[in-house]
Amino acid sequence: MHRIRYIARAAVIASIYALVTYLLKPISYGPIQVRLSEAMTILPMLESSAIPGLFVGCLLANILGGLGPWDIYGGSLITLVAAYLTGKMKNPLLGAVPPVVLNAIGVSYYLSFLYDMPYWLTTLYIGLGELIAVAGLGIPLYFFIKRTGLENFFEK
Repeated sequence: MHRIRYIARAAVIASIYALVTYLLKPISYGPIQVRLSEAMTILPMLESSAIPGLFVGCLLANILGGLGPWDIYGGSLITLVAAYLTGKMKNPLLGAVPPVVLNAIGVSYYLSFLYDMPYWLTTLYIGLGELIAVAGLGIPLYFFIKRTGLENFFEK
């Protein structure tokens, strides 16, 4: 029963991530983006099923995004590593670091040549977008979940 709940929670997280990303497609893809679904990358601190959930959600969103294999595989793997590292952090400020830094460095790598832009400029744009989503929305989301007792919904 525990395993079924774990998979169900991961599926819900994946669905929300993919849906929010795709519905906000104009700001979710490209070298200048604020992927609001990235606010969810703080969830591994509360729920371990968020790690595979974020990976699958990102994979689905990147398949739908149309940027090809670099984004599908590269972006999704970056999300997986960032989610795993976030789950190891002790507070949400530190938890925000892996998705912001890894996306700024990694996603910018392939987007810079896909869009023929300077790497440093792409890194700046992706990093700022991640900072807005993860720090600006994700950290408040974390505290909202803790304050309202919604964390009891999650079983770590």
